[in-house]
Amino acid sequence: MATMTSLMAPEPLAGSDILERILAAAGGLVVLDGGDSATLLEQFRAIARHSGQSIYQWRPDEGLRNLRESHAHIPGSQRLGNALRYMQQSQHFGVYLLTDFPLPLSTMDNTLLRQLAKAPGGHVRRVVLLDAPHRLVAGLDDVAVRLSGAPRAAQRPRLRDGRWLL
Repeated sequence: MATMTSLMAPEPLAGSDILERILAAAGGLVVLDGGDSATLLEQFRAIARHSGQSIYQWRPDEGLRNLRESHAHIPGSQRLGNALRYMQQSQHFGVYLLTDFPLPLSTMDNTLLRQLAKAPGGHVRRVVLLDAPHRLVAGLDDVAVRLSGAPRAAQRPRLRDGRWLL
């Protein structure tokens, strides 16, 4: 009977809690600590396809690509500096997941990351560093928001004094 119930009432889409925390972050540059990045990318891909949200992944060999439409690449974005300039100039909502960083970062790339960390008031844009090397994160600690990449433990509602509490 328990298996039948779990099939009828699916769990909320995994990864949505982490995405909500990224979007609620005070700054435009977010460092995700811990968590399984490969699984998280698959969860974000499912969220993007289901909700239509603009979530991109950057890797040096592929450049920027839309997770919702895997064939949609941003031309000329293989170099980190070009991808960061694209993010900075975009006037649209977007979550940009950066992985596989070329170290050391150039001074220009570091400057662009710092500029992206300042969240503009007009639209939501988040640059998220996944699996970032400690050397990179240490240089951006003063401007980056750090979040745990591990999903929060599900809270079960409990009844107290006739009211349901989380």
